[in-house]
Amino acid sequence: MAIIPFDDRDGFIWVNGAMVEWRKAQTHILTHGLHYGSSVFEGERCYAGKIFKSHEHNVRFHQSAEILGFTIPYALEELEQAKYDVLKANNITEGYLRPVAFRGSEMMAISAQHNKIHVAIAAWEWPSMYSLEAKMKGIRLGLAPYNRPSPETAPVASKAAGLYMICTISKHAVEREGFDDALMLDYRGYLAEATGANLFLVIDGEIHTPLPDAFLNGITRQTIIALAKARGLVVHERHIKPEELARVQEVFLTGTAAEITPVSEIAGQKFTPAAITKSLIEDYTAATRAHVKQSAA
Repeated sequence: MAIIPFDDRDGFIWVNGAMVEWRKAQTHILTHGLHYGSSVFEGERCYAGKIFKSHEHNVRFHQSAEILGFTIPYALEELEQAKYDVLKANNITEGYLRPVAFRGSEMMAISAQHNKIHVAIAAWEWPSMYSLEAKMKGIRLGLAPYNRPSPETAPVASKAAGLYMICTISKHAVEREGFDDALMLDYRGYLAEATGANLFLVIDGEIHTPLPDAFLNGITRQTIIALAKARGLVVHERHIKPEELARVQEVFLTGTAAEITPVSEIAGQKFTPAAITKSLIEDYTAATRAHVKQSAA
């Protein structure tokens, strides 16, 4: 299967308030965000023309920038309109959106107090890749060579681009070993998350998920917790030691890209995706498509 480079596609990208032809959406090589990681982003999905949890993503986008010390120069309502403009310009109803904000090239040093803040929003088609039956087979996780950092050493509450460097290194490392993704620990040695998705465990019919005090509290994660509680399931948010995996029956990951992805193995330890994982996949699918049913009613 041929790879289509992301810089050589048809379509349009919203850049600093204007719709730009995809191939012309360029930035200079001496951009601060590229050299120093002063960039934040969001990952969002559009289902049947509706962006899921769009407002929550807009709010987090602003908050992530504030944590990194800069202000996004577009209000929440402007970002909302821009995202739907991008979907319309590219004729997308089932897709993925990537808003990004970064410091420009006015200053090229650690200090960048006077750099312009650039904002762009791209979108591309991304329908559901797998059937429920295929998803339930689960993916395999290896152990990441890097741990999630302490909140005293990194802005862990921001969806900052620089925080994903160790995720790329870790995922590449386990892919070379034949795994699909990597399970990361936090700086204390507790279970944290995968490289781009939050972690959930099922132990004796109850859900356990790591406390997000050293990694991003995902919007999909929060959605799944609410859906599980609505089903009457008990949810524990706590610090979880790796040795507790021996007590686990089901494992799944959550995230905008991952949605709900069952896990069948972690570093040789096997799990069987079953009723709780399946029911939450069905509930999440229904939640992302609720507006379709309402429109048809």
